[in-house]
Amino acid sequence: MSWDGFEAPLKARLRLFVIGVLVFSLLCTLFGRLWYMQVMSSADYSQAATAQHIRQVLVPAPRGTIVDSQGRTLVGNRVSVMITVDRSVLAKLPESQQNLVLARLAKVLGQKPKDLKARTMLCGEPGASKPPACWNGTPYQPIPVAKDVSEQVAIEVMERREDFPGIAADSQTLRAYPSPYKVNAAHILGYLSPITTDELEDMDKAGQDSVPHRSDLVGRAGVERSYDKLLRGTPGEKDMIVDAVGYTTGIKKQTAPIPGATLVTTIDARIQASVEAQLKSAIMTARKQTDPVTHRKYVADSGAAVVMDTKTGRVVAMASYPTYDPGVWVGGITQRELDALYSAKSGMPLVSRALQGQLAPGSTFKPITTAAAMSAGYGPKTRLDCSSYFEVGNRRFKNYESASYGMIGFDQALALSCDTFFYRIAYALWLKEGGNSSDISTRDPLVEMAQKFGLGKPTGVDLPGEVSGRIADRKWKKTYYDAQKDYYCKVAANPPAGTSAFLKQFAREFCVDGYKYRAGDAVNFAIGQGDTTITPLQLATVYSALSNGGTLYEPRVVQSWIGANGKPHEIKPVVKSKLPVPRNTLKYIDTALKSTTKTGTAAWKFQGFPLDKIPVRAKTGTAEVYGKQTTSWLASYTDRYAVVMMLSQAGTGSGAGGDSVRKIYETLYNIKPAPPVQGKPVQ
Repeated sequence: MSWDGFEAPLKARLRLFVIGVLVFSLLCTLFGRLWYMQVMSSADYSQAATAQHIRQVLVPAPRGTIVDSQGRTLVGNRVSVMITVDRSVLAKLPESQQNLVLARLAKVLGQKPKDLKARTMLCGEPGASKPPACWNGTPYQPIPVAKDVSEQVAIEVMERREDFPGIAADSQTLRAYPSPYKVNAAHILGYLSPITTDELEDMDKAGQDSVPHRSDLVGRAGVERSYDKLLRGTPGEKDMIVDAVGYTTGIKKQTAPIPGATLVTTIDARIQASVEAQLKSAIMTARKQTDPVTHRKYVADSGAAVVMDTKTGRVVAMASYPTYDPGVWVGGITQRELDALYSAKSGMPLVSRALQGQLAPGSTFKPITTAAAMSAGYGPKTRLDCSSYFEVGNRRFKNYESASYGMIGFDQALALSCDTFFYRIAYALWLKEGGNSSDISTRDPLVEMAQKFGLGKPTGVDLPGEVSGRIADRKWKKTYYDAQKDYYCKVAANPPAGTSAFLKQFAREFCVDGYKYRAGDAVNFAIGQGDTTITPLQLATVYSALSNGGTLYEPRVVQSWIGANGKPHEIKPVVKSKLPVPRNTLKYIDTALKSTTKTGTAAWKFQGFPLDKIPVRAKTGTAEVYGKQTTSWLASYTDRYAVVMMLSQAGTGSGAGGDSVRKIYETLYNIKPAPPVQGKPVQ
């Protein structure tokens, strides 16, 4: 047989051998891999498989309570049965069926289907209401649509799961307001609402510590916002084991939540209740009075009052009117409720007038003018004419009701609130420091002293939203002119129909040289009129400094916090600055202000008050506002407390607020109220 005869069978056997080797290698590789997966990597795969059946659930931390200085609870927590809607479940249904489910639920809850659907819509999506009436949180979190539902309603929803897919009844912790002494304190306490996805993303980008979770409520105002991180606590975590269908079969592990801290505020609920009641009483009383000039009833649209501990800068009480019920935010707010809070007709109750009300201070500014004048060459022996008017150019600046008291000193000028006395000082200093000069760096002793008293900038109070007020000096006037020149020049050249004669004249003058700081600006500044504005809280810090010998404190509404471990942490008073005013000058002003309640403009409101035991120093103010009725101010202090009350469009300083301020002092010092005194209102 030839070699070619053996070659073919040999090649076939060789091919079979190679194939056999390959098959054997593949089998070895397969078995090796199976062995590795089942033996060497079994723990890893077991863990991965288990993870597919573990759902991590956050256990909310009880939010910290807020108490007053005596330990009375102002804000606490309570358990409520809530009905929630899971959008992720509803989204799997046809839209018609979604509407049917919501209609059924609305009927059970006694709500309108339209209103219920609005509460389940995400803020920003087409047709959604304004936040927080819409859902401002994550779409993956069940949305609360009803709070404090009855047990019967909860059972009906849970037993009819086929009729209510995505609907659940659950117990949740909500904020509670025990209201000791019936206090409100809404502008101090604040409120909560869900955190938004945008806010979470911004916090992540900023690298903030203790970023809230998607399910958290966060503070939106008051101390709820300022101390949100402390109050929020740390949520616990629970690893739930679920089966393939999604039912819970057990708990693998869990960590307990850490409750938020307890905030101890500086507020005394007893005093706070009195201040709120007296502020409202003053406004209601003013609305019954008639403006002697226009013969119209006073509007008395808003007001604020502050009580401060002059030794520490701690706020004992602070109220704003109109106010609102902080409980309206609990468990979600309706569009109707939200509209009312932002409505001008209801007085914009969300605005805290104590921190955000910017108004001309009127004659309560005169102690600052006195301090400035005495640092610029005037003194206790100075005597100036308290004439019925003071003429600047072609304009007469009058005393209130054109009163005239002859030659007097600073003490009588403060007690009697003589405007023309301070006009003369301001005019003389204006001439001395440059008069009509357009140089914005021109020195002004009155402006400098106002700045040293802390005006024109926030006080630094530990509450959000505080405004700075405004010192209308040469620099401000030039800035305002640059911003408004085009508008007023347009009005001057072509006045719109209905423009008043006053506005036409003002526009013409402003267009030409509105940047100039004129003599009229200077004399108005000296008595707290014109474009200068302050807040009631700023004025309270000023009068506290007059009381304590010249120390300006940063106001505080929280004095300490207590952690979950029970350890207290004090928040110490912060000194902002020391007034550059000699002690003898402060003592002189102090003595003069004592006369206000004895023989001056507030005396008729303090008759029968034990001034010999509790000397009350005070300054009244009646600030004129173009196009509105006068703003009433009464700023006062004792050796321990400063009390300031502001009433917008309510009349004179003592006439509108005198009785109420007196009653606040009676509460502070536990004095038996005296019968009301009738008399003539003065400035």
